Amino acid sequence: MSDMTRLGDEKVRKVLKNFGLTEKETEVYIFLAKHGVLRSGEISKGIKTHRAEVYRMLKSLQSKGLVQSTLESPTRFTTVPFETILDSFIKTKREEAASVESAKQDLLDDWKRISRHEPEPSLEKFVVIEGNHKIYSKILQMMKETKSQLSAVSTVSGLMRADQFGLFDAAFDHLVGSKVQFRFITDLSSQNLNFMKILLKRIPKAGFNIKGRNPTLGLKLSPRMVIKDEDEIIFFIKPKTDIAASEQDDVCFWTNCKTLVQSFIAVFEDLWGNATEIEKRIVEIETGKLTPRTSIISDAQVAKTKYDEIIRSTKEEIFMMTSSEGLLELLEFTPLLKEWSKRGVSVKIMAPITGENLKAVQQLLDCCEVRHVATSYLRTTIVDGQHLFQFKTTSSDEEKPEATTYFENTFYTNDLEYIEKTMNMMNDVWQKARASSTVTLESITRSFMPTITPLSDNEYVFSRPESPYRKMTTFIEEKPEILTEKDVLNKIINAKKYPAKNWPKDILRYYGGGGSAVIHPPEYFHLPDMIIFVRRWDKQSSWGAEDWLMVFLWLETPTGYAYVPVAFVTDNPRAVEFQKTIYAGTPVAQNVQLVKKDELQIRVHGNTLFAGWTVPIPLFPPRYALPPSCMLLEGYSRLKTTVSKWELPSGVKITVEGNGYDAFVTFFHSASKYAGPGTDGTVSRDQFMTEYPPSDK
Repeated sequence: MSDMTRLGDEKVRKVLKNFGLTEKETEVYIFLAKHGVLRSGEISKGIKTHRAEVYRMLKSLQSKGLVQSTLESPTRFTTVPFETILDSFIKTKREEAASVESAKQDLLDDWKRISRHEPEPSLEKFVVIEGNHKIYSKILQMMKETKSQLSAVSTVSGLMRADQFGLFDAAFDHLVGSKVQFRFITDLSSQNLNFMKILLKRIPKAGFNIKGRNPTLGLKLSPRMVIKDEDEIIFFIKPKTDIAASEQDDVCFWTNCKTLVQSFIAVFEDLWGNATEIEKRIVEIETGKLTPRTSIISDAQVAKTKYDEIIRSTKEEIFMMTSSEGLLELLEFTPLLKEWSKRGVSVKIMAPITGENLKAVQQLLDCCEVRHVATSYLRTTIVDGQHLFQFKTTSSDEEKPEATTYFENTFYTNDLEYIEKTMNMMNDVWQKARASSTVTLESITRSFMPTITPLSDNEYVFSRPESPYRKMTTFIEEKPEILTEKDVLNKIINAKKYPAKNWPKDILRYYGGGGSAVIHPPEYFHLPDMIIFVRRWDKQSSWGAEDWLMVFLWLETPTGYAYVPVAFVTDNPRAVEFQKTIYAGTPVAQNVQLVKKDELQIRVHGNTLFAGWTVPIPLFPPRYALPPSCMLLEGYSRLKTTVSKWELPSGVKITVEGNGYDAFVTFFHSASKYAGPGTDGTVSRDQFMTEYPPSDK
């Protein structure tokens, strides 16, 4: 490639990035522009990138109006000419500026007339914001409209990015002299200390109320968010991808739903109450120790010897927070744990519970207590309230470290004041953590899932042998030798629409993604246990684009408890009557709720799913209602290809094929947030569903 050609490529890449494209999307666009009309597989080979990733980038480029697809099967793709994109962009900006300029006086006159009237209450809604320019522009707007308090949870890298977009300069200019309080929580470390010190020096000495804190126990900042007063929130989601963080555009959800805003305020206040002032944390990092009786043991063997000596001498209590892998390693110490149990030593363990360590958890429960917590805590052990050890956190992507490596740079203290503070926080986490359960999403979906039949006295029977609802059986089978990840992707890539014109004669097909979660809410939620299914279908699906949500409640019956489908919510008006038909004879048929597009939002990004709703969802029995809430599913396992087969009471048969992950569950309720183990959720990154009419054999 000549120097001139290379220079031209770089200029084009810079322009495309300014349009909001990632590095990889830019590469796909340029490759496609150079080689003409291509299939996704041909692009995949050309740029040496997995076909699934290429497909997702092509969908993104289509949504941005930079790539078009042919109507043939299999689909081929071509670029919108670069000159057309430039002309359109320039024209749009000119028209926007000219329109605002020419209409300025009319707009001001109209506003004066409008502003004389009392404003109507704003509608509660969700808005998806993609791209850093749009996101930080929205945050800037929220900042300027803040009346009393602006609260933020962000990584230091997130604060750096906000500074690059001029948010701090704007805040200093706008909020100086006001009564607005600005609070932020961030993850300070020796690597990012300089930026924080420089930022703090830039803060005006007077007339600006700003406070920062650092979370204790090495807590990673999830979720990242910005809250304006008690009115609005921006919530960041960040899927795990192969793209560097600096190259990735963020994805955010904005909502003004008061109930959801209150939920996240509760999460923020919980983090804030268990965090250290940023100035104190800076001193701790610079001095390398918290108190004169605290030290960092750099020699791994020395640290391990000291840890073993102290932990084996315990007399009353071991309180431990560890990793999912750490739980498996504890099995090697089962004899010691049993000995402690016989001596009356209390052993409490908190760790992420996953499908991989669930059996280990069940064995450990014979001699100690185990509860689930998120993956974002620093591994900590407290012995008899007298000794505290904290160990460095290794990335889940790293290979399993050697035993001695684990103990490198161990933090140790016997300072009682610090231990008491840490113990109080761990006790607070323990009270909110969920105990282990053998009732998992997999065990539920592999078993019978009968629904209910109403009786005259409003009681319900789940397990009558003659009940037609016993046909509602779900089989989930992993068949990698029969169905592969590539098979599912090809069905979506080559999606052919089967319009729902002649149902129930026709077979219907749906393309997209979704997720499932078991929720075991605490008592103060005033809700029973439930399963929530969410799906997001593409426009190629039989009923067109659709977000939907289904709720199953865990209800008591004369013969025991069972999950009962009780509510269905959709944003597609064409699908409402259809759902009533296929769920005929069940509570769902009487409880299909149509909502607006901005009242229900479901998004799947890589191994992460977000679902949120701003309207209450009536459940069944009528004493229950699901308030405006949101749910975050974070996949952690290897990618799995699965097949699910259903037969509904109406005789409709459903087959779901998908690529997805086991997932941790976080449910944000108006009272607080609930964190579920990695055995209670799934994220279906790619999903292909077929519905067969009752007459089809």
